[in-house]
Amino acid sequence: MRWTITQVADALGTRPGTGLNPLARLAGVSIDSRAIRAGELFIAIHGPRHDGHDHVASALEGGAIAAVVAEAQLPRYADPVRGRCIAVEDTFLALKQLARAVRESWGGKIAGVTGSVGKTTTKEILAALLGAKLRVLKSEGNLNNEYGLPLTLFRLEETDQAAVLEMGMSRRGELARLAAIARPDVGIVTRVSPAHLEFFASVDEIALAKRELIEGLNGRESTAVLNADDETVLSWGRGLRAHVTSFSVKRELEEGLFLRGREIVSRTATRERVLLMSEEMKLRGRHNVENVLAALAAGLACGAAPESMRETIKRFEPVEHRLELVSEIEGVKFYNDSKATSVDATLKALEAFADESDDAERIREAGKIVLILGGRGKK
Repeated sequence: MRWTITQVADALGTRPGTGLNPLARLAGVSIDSRAIRAGELFIAIHGPRHDGHDHVASALEGGAIAAVVAEAQLPRYADPVRGRCIAVEDTFLALKQLARAVRESWGGKIAGVTGSVGKTTTKEILAALLGAKLRVLKSEGNLNNEYGLPLTLFRLEETDQAAVLEMGMSRRGELARLAAIARPDVGIVTRVSPAHLEFFASVDEIALAKRELIEGLNGRESTAVLNADDETVLSWGRGLRAHVTSFSVKRELEEGLFLRGREIVSRTATRERVLLMSEEMKLRGRHNVENVLAALAAGLACGAAPESMRETIKRFEPVEHRLELVSEIEGVKFYNDSKATSVDATLKALEAFADESDDAERIREAGKIVLILGGRGKK
């Protein structure tokens, strides 16, 4: 992000401080004063445990070119610091407002991925599919919320041709706000299951929250990619003002539906395409076939070529800590699935090996297996 101070102030509907060069260009945006880099814009966020307004001076001393602060906080700073501030009513809103302006200015195609399970793997697969031909930005780490998604958008370069954003939520309304910032052209919903029940009364409540991504797509030319094996998710396509495609590992092949039998195929109005044999994948488990299908459907919606996608999927390695083969010692294979975020995710990891239990030859080939499980929980 190489915006000028004037462009930032205009996007936020305010004026830059008197001590700022209006034509100076940013090197990026940060909300962490400890990790500030030279030339970045520091946005002072009042968080649940820390208030960025307490660290504005140190951020500027550390190399920040300017700071966005709440107008009510401005009088606390001495003149040299005050002159390098851009004052707004609410810095959290400013963070999202600036990210939305960056997205609109960039104008490329964005795919948003959500779901109770499979978000990260699907995001990584889709980024790899598109990255075979395009320059792609993707979400990193846990930057999938109202703080992290704007920070991801601030990393957009003019040369980027697409972006794949993971979108998480813990409350109703959060995905609607993320969609309003990113305006995704493609929205993918992997599955709805009992995750984050500490914040919701039921799975139905979770479903309503996940649906917000699909409702927030970027107009009639956008595409919703829905899991046809989840009846609730599939129903969201009815009457939607966008294109709808779906994927399934259970249903019969229908127009617009992606299916895994022994092959992973897609069917369009013109012809059927075999994309790859499921045995060619390095990913284990039916849930990962779902993730692949979701990414393939989204890839086709973004204009990727089926043959290039096939080769990418064949080479794709498991995402770190998600059924990742980490070691093999004296014939014993150790798989790491310590990033499981729900009971459903853990069960799917177990099912990935249980699915092979009826195949005696594969059992002999597999040998002994140790599955390292983990997950989030309250102390």
